[in-house]
Amino acid sequence: MPIPTPFHPRTSQLCESHEWRDWAGYLAAASYNPSHEHEYYAIRNAAALIDVSPLFKYEISGPQAEELINRIIPRNISKCSIGQVMFTPWCDDDGKVIDDGTVTKLGDDRFRITAAEPNLAWFQDCAIGFRVSISDRSEDLAALSVQGPNSRRILKSIPGLEGLDTLGYYRWMQAAIDRIPITISRTGYTGDLGYELWIAPEHATRVWDILMDAGYGFGLTPAGMVALDIARIEAGLLLIQVDYISSRKAMIEAQKSTPYEIGLGWTVDLSKDSFIGKKALEQRIADGVQWKLIGLEVDWSSLEKEYGRVDLVPQVAGRASRSAVPVYKWGRQVGHASSHTFSPILKRYIAIATLESETAKPGNELSIEITVEYERRMAKARVVRLPFFNPPRKKE
Repeated sequence: MPIPTPFHPRTSQLCESHEWRDWAGYLAAASYNPSHEHEYYAIRNAAALIDVSPLFKYEISGPQAEELINRIIPRNISKCSIGQVMFTPWCDDDGKVIDDGTVTKLGDDRFRITAAEPNLAWFQDCAIGFRVSISDRSEDLAALSVQGPNSRRILKSIPGLEGLDTLGYYRWMQAAIDRIPITISRTGYTGDLGYELWIAPEHATRVWDILMDAGYGFGLTPAGMVALDIARIEAGLLLIQVDYISSRKAMIEAQKSTPYEIGLGWTVDLSKDSFIGKKALEQRIADGVQWKLIGLEVDWSSLEKEYGRVDLVPQVAGRASRSAVPVYKWGRQVGHASSHTFSPILKRYIAIATLESETAKPGNELSIEITVEYERRMAKARVVRLPFFNPPRKKE
């Protein structure tokens, strides 16, 4: 049975829909309001407050901490300075992705890794023979995400956070709110300007209240998983077990992916010393990558035509879908769309898709399966680069 997060005394009072999801064993609000639209537009037009405490958090410290992390991940953590955050996947011996998350360098020999799923046993297995300490900090840290164009103004209005202007993209800083120590990282899962606050659980409700008070005049709104799902698809951000399957949970080999197949080839540094999966990834590059993760924009005229056959307008607005649907070229299936949604801000129906590499070139015209009145039909779609939504304010 899911358990409450440290922010549950506040989120439970605000969740008028009474709709909750199980996120890593914790209760997470799906939508605070009966409809998610207000929460979505808060992310894109004002600011949203999102409880991300269910993230798994691990701390690796000791004289060989950096050496161990370089063994685990394909990125070169030696290039990461204190105060910096890196996004990365990590792979098994066959170069297949296990999970992805962030690595924060807290000190010369101290790092924090966030993950979507439990990874403690894997990290411990990888650490055999290393002079390191690995601890699960998942219950020791509550986390809040403040996302949206007003997020910086809200945080800067709080005494103690006036220096937030100096915090760069994927960087972190120590601060205090009402004498409560916090860590703030300029990270998030919306593809927008945003920050994540890491605090001790006993201070969770106090920090929530301070943020809500500070954000009252800026449109700060608690947002749930439904709105977040739309935002992360617009940003081209992957969801494990949806856009790719962890190699630990795949039932057949074909369900596994290397970083190259899921758009994370840029995280692989084959020039660094040996890391888990390096030889397999070198071989994958030599053999050629068969699949590629890319974006699709569905042609609106095509949608209108298919729905018009039964006297309907396109019924695509609403929640995002995580149900995979086939993608075709000239009648032959060339891949699938794993996450798809109508983007309210872009006014387009979009999808994250995995396609055969030769068909994944931007501009290619394909067909995507849709269902109209219980009947499967085809709509035209065009291959586009990810992300769909990438505002300059995200990094400014």
